[in-house]
Amino acid sequence: MYAVIRAGGKQYRVAPGDVVRIETQEDKDGKVEFADVLAVSAEAGSIVPAGSGALVTGEVVEQGRGNKILVFHYKRKKQYKKLRGHRQDYTAVRITEIAFDGQSFKAPELPKKEKKVKAAHEGGEEVKTSKRPGKKATKPAAHAHAHAKKAAPKKKAAKKKKK
Repeated sequence: MYAVIRAGGKQYRVAPGDVVRIETQEDKDGKVEFADVLAVSAEAGSIVPAGSGALVTGEVVEQGRGNKILVFHYKRKKQYKKLRGHRQDYTAVRITEIAFDGQSFKAPELPKKEKKVKAAHEGGEEVKTSKRPGKKATKPAAHAHAHAKKAAPKKKAAKKKKK
């Protein structure tokens, strides 16, 4: 089961459970509805042009800005250069349901993620961990300053004068 929807001037082929990055959409409590459905495929190999009864709903997963695109205008021999950057806003939407002709195809529910509780280090001190993979945790924060490198003593600039 999939549907072809139009959003932000572009067409997307979506199925229940898909996550699609589209141009910024207005959402109501994290829900988005796409009424502009172009086609629906209920069975393998059969595509039906959707009428006014088709509806695709989704939930907003993320909103952000895409990677920077550099636009460089250049005219040779004319000393003309112009550099502009652009970052497109987007909304990531997870398709939850496709409703068509009295049928409803829903995406399976995602399991809820449980928050991990950090184990307290003995004595209530925090433990610094390395951000690099494969590196083990370092010593507790209280001892971190005791073993830090000390600055080298300054060299004396005393020059012996020749007699």
